Order: sequence, then structure tokens, then C-alpha cells
Amino acid sequence: MASDPKSTDDDLDGTLQEALDELDSELPAEALAEIKAELKREMADVIRRRVPARVRRELRRRRIRAARRAEAAADEVAEEEFERLTLVMRIQHIILFSSCIILIITGLPLKFPDSVFAKLLFGVTHGIHFSGILHRIGAAGLIAVSAFHMGYIAFSREGREQWRHLFPRLRDVLDVIGNVKYFVGFSREPARFGRFSYIEKFDYWAVYWGSVVMILSGALLWFQDQTMRFLPKLAVDIAKEAHSDEALLATLAIVIWHFYNVHFNPDRFPMSWAWWTGKIDKEEMIKHHPLEYEAIMAARATEAQGGTEREASAPPDHQQAS
Repeated sequence: MASDPKSTDDDLDGTLQEALDELDSELPAEALAEIKAELKREMADVIRRRVPARVRRELRRRRIRAARRAEAAADEVAEEEFERLTLVMRIQHIILFSSCIILIITGLPLKFPDSVFAKLLFGVTHGIHFSGILHRIGAAGLIAVSAFHMGYIAFSREGREQWRHLFPRLRDVLDVIGNVKYFVGFSREPARFGRFSYIEKFDYWAVYWGSVVMILSGALLWFQDQTMRFLPKLAVDIAKEAHSDEALLATLAIVIWHFYNVHFNPDRFPMSWAWWTGKIDKEEMIKHHPLEYEAIMAARATEAQGGTEREASAPPDHQQAS
């Protein structure tokens, strides 16, 4: 509690008076009063000089304490980790992005053959033949992981559960509107997401659609001679344009949309390591998936309450045995 300034001034005045009274001095009262006034002025000057330094020291001390409390709170929040991607999902993702990187590097030079990148690639691979082999290897990886993923979501409980969370819903539209309102200042809070946000759903379904187009059109081009036995050349021409344009669209979606959200976003730079570890910490969970976090905490509370009730309702002999 702060002291009363008037009381403090009275104490100082009384202390000076007591010190002067203790002296065996023959000075008149007027001279003693002048000495006391001069001493008060000198002390006031000292106080004025010392106050800024004292305030700065106190501010530094408080900032250090606040920073330490913030670090301790951050460490406490980050202690627990939550699983985002199982091992099977991580393996699928690694095969998918490895295949896409190969396809992009070897495919775009065919669309832009006069570019510096195309000349560099063809110089390294000694022509288009070897880059075509690499492109087919990437295509085989994309086909394999896509086929596995279809079986994963059809025959695995985990896959069906993840697919159910990824399915677009009306809430995603409302979340987009809510985030736009937040970005332009019409709302104080951003949209709150569950297991997957509309951003992650867009990532998933863009890959889903892109894989279908790329695999079907690529298969027609890969086995062009067999295709033209049953279909007119127009089908091959359409497949070529669809394959080329979808490849460019997929590349732009990956570089602009996906890379920003998982790499260049200040919250995740240089990357989110969930693709490797499969986990995110509690702080990220609360910030990016608050609804899922709340559901997990509610389930834990319900489970803990159920366990307490079962223990309380158990027979005495059972309680003693446990």
C-alpha cells in the first residue's frame, strides 16, 4: 500500500527537527529554520536524481519476473502433446509429397520447355528420356498412395473416422465468413476449429480432385498407343491439356496455399513438424483446434467422473481389494 505523501513529508520534517534539537547550538531559531529548509532542498534534489534510476531498476525487475512467469506458463502449456497424424497417415503423406515433388520437377519443364529451369533439368538428366523415366516413377508413387488411401478410408476404422472429419459441412462456410469478418475488423475473435479447419479440408480435397484428374489423364498419355485403339485422338489431346493445366494448378496450390499454411505462416515457420512426429503441443492445439481440445478435455472429465462414481458405488470388499 502506498504511503500518504503528507505523512511522509511530516515524518521528514520531524526527523530534521529532532536532529537539530539534539545539537547544543547557540544559533537562533531563524538560522536553524534556514538550515532545515536548505537540507530539505538538498534531499529533494537527491530524491529527484535517484527516482528515475530507481524506477528503471524496478521496471527491469518487474519485466524479468513477468518474462520468467510467461516462460514458465509457456513451458507448462507446451508439456502435453496431441496426436494429429498416425504413423499410417504420415507414411502416406511422405510418399505423396515425395511423388509430387518428382512430378513437378520433371513435369513443368515439359510445359515450359524454353525456360531456364527446363534447360537446366534436361542438361542434368541428359535429355528428356531420363526425366520421363523419373516422371513415371513419381506417377507410380502417386497412383500407389492414392490406391492405398482409397482402401484406407474404405476398410479402416481410423480412415473412415478421419474422412468423416474431413467432409465439407455448412459450418465450414460459416467459419470462412467468420474469419473474413475477423480479418476486416468486424469481429473480435477468429473462427474456432475442430479436428480440421476449412483450410485443411481444402488442402485434402484439392489433392483428392487433382489426383483423380492427373492419374486418369496421365494414364491415357502413358499408354497412348493403347488409348488410341479405342478412343479418338481428340481424347488424347483433351487428356494432354487437362494433365498440363491441372499440373500447373496443383503446383500453384501447393506453393501458394499449402506452403504458406504449414511453412511460411509466422506461427509455424519454418514448418509444422506434425508431418514427421505426428503430434502438436498443447499451445498449438488450443490456438488452432480449440473445439477439438475442448471435446478431448470434456471426454477426459466425463471419464474421470465415471471412474469416481464406479469406485464410490463399488462394494466395500471390492474397494478394499483395489
